[in-house]
Amino acid sequence: MATGLREGMAAIAQRGLMQTQEETLETNKKSNSLYIGIPKEISFQECRIALTPLSVALLVNNGHKVIIESGAGVGANFTDKDYSEQGAQISFSKKDVYDADIIVKIAPPTLEEIGLMHKGQTLISALQIGTLKEANLKALLHKKINALCFEHLRDEGNILSVVRAMGEIVGATSIFIAAEYLSSAFGGKGLMLGGFTGVPPTEIVILGAGTVGEYAARTALSLGAEVKVFDSSIFRLRRLQNNLGSRVFTSVMQPIVLNKAITTCDVVIGAVRSEHGRSPCLVMEETVAKMKPHSVVVDVSIDQGGCFETSEVTNHKDPVFRKHDVIHYCVPNIASRVPRTASYALTNIFAPILVDIGDFGGLMNMVWKRPGIREGLYAYQGHLTNKDLANMYNLPFKDLELLVVSNQ
Repeated sequence: MATGLREGMAAIAQRGLMQTQEETLETNKKSNSLYIGIPKEISFQECRIALTPLSVALLVNNGHKVIIESGAGVGANFTDKDYSEQGAQISFSKKDVYDADIIVKIAPPTLEEIGLMHKGQTLISALQIGTLKEANLKALLHKKINALCFEHLRDEGNILSVVRAMGEIVGATSIFIAAEYLSSAFGGKGLMLGGFTGVPPTEIVILGAGTVGEYAARTALSLGAEVKVFDSSIFRLRRLQNNLGSRVFTSVMQPIVLNKAITTCDVVIGAVRSEHGRSPCLVMEETVAKMKPHSVVVDVSIDQGGCFETSEVTNHKDPVFRKHDVIHYCVPNIASRVPRTASYALTNIFAPILVDIGDFGGLMNMVWKRPGIREGLYAYQGHLTNKDLANMYNLPFKDLELLVVSNQ
């Protein structure tokens, strides 16, 4: 009987083995674990930070390691505790931070900071061609740093993502700045931007119909101001009208029409950008001298030289000066006036890129598959891959796609 029981159990077991089984497939191993360093910014009045605590949490949850220099987030009102609670390692040593494989920062690195970097490291930062020094560029190439500038990063819609985000913030902020300096608390006329029943609205002239001009107009209209926009391009003016969804006064840069608008308005926002070199000087000193007393000029283009003849570079601690009884606000880095908001905007761009670098198994794998990211890579393994930079400094240029193919 025992023998029969054993035979029966064996038969049941055999039938179980013959049943359909789950197939065991090979799974892709988790992406490369990244070691990301966030140093404290040392550039003058640069208060933004590349990653917020929540973005650090995202990266840590994806298996990456993040080291942050103590105090790096203070300018944007993020404490070391905020970062450590999300899994970041806090270091009091700048050298330890620069030992990371990927350095993410806002301002371009100084020669001193490049000296702390190691061969073959990856750098994500601004490039700022207008102030770039040849010695810094050669130092990056000498150390074979793979350098990615975020000004040239493009998203899936072929939009310069960081430039667009900062333009939106700067455009809106420029109107809030103008509102402050129109008030009597800051020596202005004592005006509000918006009009009320029986009270005419404040008149605002905006030079430039790009992203900054569009968001300046959008903000001014929402506050009830009367807006006039000037630009040299009919295409940009038409695009601005369509994006705003409402009709505003627009005009090309006709000198007579422009000068009349400026001399009768309360606020002028200078938001004209140049693709290469200095921004055009559109408003002469004699026109500024004819403006209403206590009017406000906000020259957003000051980082490219400014579009007012009377503009002079100021800073966040001493932001304004008066000339011909007109208040001039000429701070180059307006986004650092609202560093927390700007940091949130930047981290929304940088965090997904860092996650993708890990998922693709390295920077070059991602660059090869993402043309928008490829455009931002200006130095690769000791080669200069940005043609404009090569021409500017008379340095040899290497085509990035050929370099990537040859190294595969």
